[in-house]
Amino acid sequence: MSGEKLNDKFLNAVERINNHTDPFPADVLLKLYAYYKKATNDYGRPSSRKPLINAFKTNALFQAKDISQDEAKKKYIELVNNYFLYRN
Repeated sequence: MSGEKLNDKFLNAVERINNHTDPFPADVLLKLYAYYKKATNDYGRPSSRKPLINAFKTNALFQAKDISQDEAKKKYIELVNNYFLYRN
């Protein structure tokens, strides 16, 4: 998949998530967070007011530390597609 096509699919997946109004399971949110941060090269610290949430986000980022930017985009897209395919 070309870089432009991958980026378009990634942006479409981000839009789908942002437009979804029902709550997401915590494990899905953490994976989406980590893949998004890796995909966009955003390495800022988690900014929740709750230290426990920051710890979970930091752990999710740590688990995704060895994937490339393109791989993060692909994993984000796959997670979004699977979530909407299998949700009730």
